Amino acid sequence: MLIAKQSDLRDRSRLVNLSPHRLWRPLAVALAAAAALMLGAGCAQRASGTRLQPAGAASAGSPGQADAQQSPFGGKPAVDIPPQAKAMGAFLQAEVATEEGDRTEALKALEEAVQYDPGNATLRVTLATLYVRDGRLADARVQADQAVKLEPGSARALLLAAGIDSALGDDATAEQDYKEVIRISPKNQEAYLFLGTQYAKRGDYEEARKVFEQLIALDPQSFLGYYYAGRTMLAAGNYSAADRYYSKALDLNPQSELALLDLATLREDQGRRDDAVAIYKKVLQINPNDDRAHRRLAELYFAAHTSSEAPVKPAPAPEKVEISPSDTRTKIGLLYFERGDFDRAATEFNLVLGAEPDNYRVHYYLGTAYSELTDYDKAAKEFERIPESSEHYVESRLQLAYIYDKQHEYDQALTALNQALAKKPDDTEILGFTVGVYQEKKDYPTAIKLAQRMVALAPKNDKYHFTLGALYDESKQRSASIDEMRKAIELNPKNAQALNYLGYTFAEDGEHLDEAERLVKRALAIEPEDGFYIDSLGWVYYRKGEYGKAAEQLERAVNLTGDDPTITEHLGDAYARLGRAEQAGQQYEDALRRSSDQEQMARLKGKLQALRNVGSASH
Repeated sequence: MLIAKQSDLRDRSRLVNLSPHRLWRPLAVALAAAAALMLGAGCAQRASGTRLQPAGAASAGSPGQADAQQSPFGGKPAVDIPPQAKAMGAFLQAEVATEEGDRTEALKALEEAVQYDPGNATLRVTLATLYVRDGRLADARVQADQAVKLEPGSARALLLAAGIDSALGDDATAEQDYKEVIRISPKNQEAYLFLGTQYAKRGDYEEARKVFEQLIALDPQSFLGYYYAGRTMLAAGNYSAADRYYSKALDLNPQSELALLDLATLREDQGRRDDAVAIYKKVLQINPNDDRAHRRLAELYFAAHTSSEAPVKPAPAPEKVEISPSDTRTKIGLLYFERGDFDRAATEFNLVLGAEPDNYRVHYYLGTAYSELTDYDKAAKEFERIPESSEHYVESRLQLAYIYDKQHEYDQALTALNQALAKKPDDTEILGFTVGVYQEKKDYPTAIKLAQRMVALAPKNDKYHFTLGALYDESKQRSASIDEMRKAIELNPKNAQALNYLGYTFAEDGEHLDEAERLVKRALAIEPEDGFYIDSLGWVYYRKGEYGKAAEQLERAVNLTGDDPTITEHLGDAYARLGRAEQAGQQYEDALRRSSDQEQMARLKGKLQALRNVGSASH
C-alpha cells in the first residue's frame, strides 16, 4: 500500500468513475419502448453484453392492457403502449441497474416487467434468479415453477427449479427435474453432476456411478466427472475404483487440492499412512495455508510420536467423505467464480445456503462474489455472519477491512483488522494492511510503530524496511528514512523501489547528487521502462543544472505515466530553465488541472503567475 516517492501526491484508486448509464438511462428506456412500438410486439432484439438474459418473445393476454399513454389535452391517446413494450422498458431498466450495481432497483424493475408480461417464461427465470441471489428461495420457487409451466422444454428453467427444490429439501422433485433436463438437453453437464450427487446422497452409489460415467462418456476431459465418481466409490468403500477415478482426475488437474485431499483420505483408509503424509505435504506445497492438511498432518504426527510417558495412540479417523448436492453446487460456484462469472457463482452459493444456512465457508465465498460484483453492503453482511470459531474468520475480517478501506471508512476497517490481529498477532501481511490504513488516515506515529514491529518480526525482509523508511519520510523524519532505505538496499541490492526512493530523496534535498544518479540508474537497470524512475533521473539532472538532459528524461517520463501532476510540473520546471516559457506554462496548466493537492496547486499557480509577470515585463 506504500508507494514510490514520486507518487506520494497521487492516488489513482480515489478517482471517481462516473457511470455513463446514469446519463442515458431515462433516454434508453424511452428508446426501447419506442423501438418495441415500431417493430411490433414480440420483436424486441436481444441485448448484448449484459448479465441479465433478454426478455425474449413477449406473451399475450397480459394485465394492464387498458393502460395507455393519455393525451395531455384530453381525447383519445395518440398511441397505446402495449404491455410487451412496457415489459421491455422495465427489463432494460433492470439491465441498466444491474450494470450500475444497483441490484435493488434491478429486482424492482424485473418484478414490474413480469407484471406487464406474466406469460414470459424467460422473464420469470430471470426474476427467480434475482430472488435466489437475494436469499428469497420461496419466491424464487414460485417464479421458477411458473416458468416451467409456461415453457416445459426450457432446460434453464428446469435446472434452476431443481436447484431451488434441492435447497429447500425437496430432493424427489429435484431428482425428477434433473432427469428431465438430461432428457431434453442430453449434453447439460451440470444436470449429470447434480443427479449423480442426489443418488449418492441417498446412498445409491451404483446409480450415482452410472450417471458420472455417462458424464465422462459425454466429456472425457471432465475433471468433476472423475472426481465425483472417485468420491462416490470412496464413500461406497470400493477403494480400487476410487483410486482409478482419482488418478484420472489428477491426470487432468495435478494441482487439485480437492482430489489430493480425498486421495490422502483414501490412503489412510487403506492403511498407507506414509503415502497419506506425502500427499498432505504435497497439498501444503500447493497451498501452504490449507488448514485441513495442516490439521491432519499434526494428528498423524502426534499419533506416531512415542516416549516413555506417551505411548503410541491411533490417530483420529480421517474426515468421512460425504457427497451432497450442496457440496457439488459449492464446487460449481467456485468454478464460475474462477471464470469471472460472479453472478452465477452468487446464485450457486445462495442455493447452497438455502439448504445449509450455517455453512460459513459458503457465506465467505458468497461475500467474496458480492464484493467482486461491487455489492459491498451484501458482501459485508455475509462476512459479518462468519463467527470467530470459523476457519474463515480471519479472512472475512480482511475482506471487511478491504471493503471499508475502499469506502474510506478507516475506523471500521481498523476494527476488522484488529479482530484479525487478535487471532494472528504476528502475521506481517495483516500488519502491513493495517499500516496502510493508518497511513491513509495520516496517523504516522501508529503506522510507524506497527511497521517497526514488522521489521522486528522479519529483520531481513527488505520490503518491510522500505515500508518503514517511506513512513519515516512522510512524517518528516528524513535521517531515519534514509537509514531504512540504505538497509533495504543492503539486504536486497536489486530493490528497485528503495534505490529509486533514496536517489529521489537526495535529488529533492539537493545533496549527494552523484550518488543519487548512480542509485536511480541502478533502479532503471532493473525496471528500464518505469516512468517514475525516469522522472527521478530527470529530476537529478535538473538539480545538477543539466536542464537539457533533464527535459529529455522528463519528456519520456510524461509519455510513460501520462497523468501524474508532479512529473508534469517537473517538466515545466525544466522548460522554464531552458527559457521555453510557453511550453512551461502548458505543463503547469496541465499539472494544475490534474492535481488535487492544495500545496502543489498553490505552488503551480505561483509559477504560472511568475511566467505571466515575466511576459508582461518583456512587453
